[in-house]
Formats: sequence, C-alpha cells, structure tokens
Amino acid sequence: MRLTVEGAATRLEGPLLFLKRTLDVGLLDAVEVRGTDGRPRLGRVAAIDRDFMTIEVLESTSGLTLAGTVVRFIGEPLSFGLSPGILGRVFNGVGQVIDGGPPVPARRSYPIDGLPINPVARAMPRDFIETGITTLDLMNSLVRGQKLPLFSGGGLPHDRLAVEIASHARLRQGKGGDFAIVFAGIGVPYDSAEFFRRSL
Repeated sequence: MRLTVEGAATRLEGPLLFLKRTLDVGLLDAVEVRGTDGRPRLGRVAAIDRDFMTIEVLESTSGLTLAGTVVRFIGEPLSFGLSPGILGRVFNGVGQVIDGGPPVPARRSYPIDGLPINPVARAMPRDFIETGITTLDLMNSLVRGQKLPLFSGGGLPHDRLAVEIASHARLRQGKGGDFAIVFAGIGVPYDSAEFFRRSL
C-alpha cells in the first residue's frame, strides 16, 4: 500500500529531509519525493523516532521547498532488477539505467542493500582468472567469485590498471561456463567515472 504525506516537511539539510511522523513506515523503505518543480526524486527512510522521520534523498534536493514537498512511501525497500540484459549496461548506485539505453526488463528483483551471506554455504573459489598483468597473475591471483579492491595513491595509474583488468580478465583455456565481470566504482570523482564509462 502506497501512502502520501504533504505538508509534513520541517527541515532540509543537504540530502536529508526531515518530516513530522504522521504514519507508520518501515526503516529503509523507498520513497518518492516531489517538489513544486514536479520532478520526482528517489529516496529512502534513513531514520525514525517517535515524532520525526528522516528521508535520505538519493538525488539532488535543489528546487525542493518545505511547503511544496510531497513524499510518497512505496512500502518496500529499493530493489535492483536482474536479468541477462544487464550485461554491458551502466547503472547508478540504485540500479537506474544511466547509459541512455532502454530500461532493462527484470527477471528477478533483489534489495539494493543486499542479502546476508552465509560464508559456510559459499562454494570454495577454484577457477583461476587470468588478467594479463603478470604481478597479479603470479603473486596475487584472482579467482572467480572474488572481489578485487584496488588501493592506490594520487598520481598513480590505478584507473588504467582497473580498466586493463576488467577488459582483459578471462578464465583459463578449457574452462567453460558463464563468466562476467562486474565493475563498481565507489566514491570516484566525475572525471574518473567518465573515463571508466568510455573505456568499458
């Protein structure tokens, strides 16, 4: 059930919108915030107490005014749709397509916050991934299903290294099965994000 609240906004600080609590909602539930400009903005319930709730707006809050803000509660957490059609596409942090292409038809949806993982139930990683970078392949080998964090310093070619790994990684000869590389950039500046988008 989707509920709408109007005239409950009390404060706006950066991406945080504070509302008087006039209804019961769930923590991390998705919301749609609409200002007087009519543009919908995606957000989620970040905190709840007895009298107030805090909405984390996941897009620009420019143009929002307290008097004209309407918040629609979706009633479920944000989710990410998965299907083979996501291969080769570019998404933002909440799963919206940002490469100019059509929406991806989803076969299954999962919460963007992820699901808890039982480490005991995970299969032992065994398939060696060849990156073409000798130092990695010999001294810090990658295995299918593994994450590779890159730690670097200013001025070093970490962006180019990440692109090289993502572009050339492959399973050893004779190993079958589906294989895909998921590249996620967290906290990278705009110019680096554009470099990754163009290169990959």
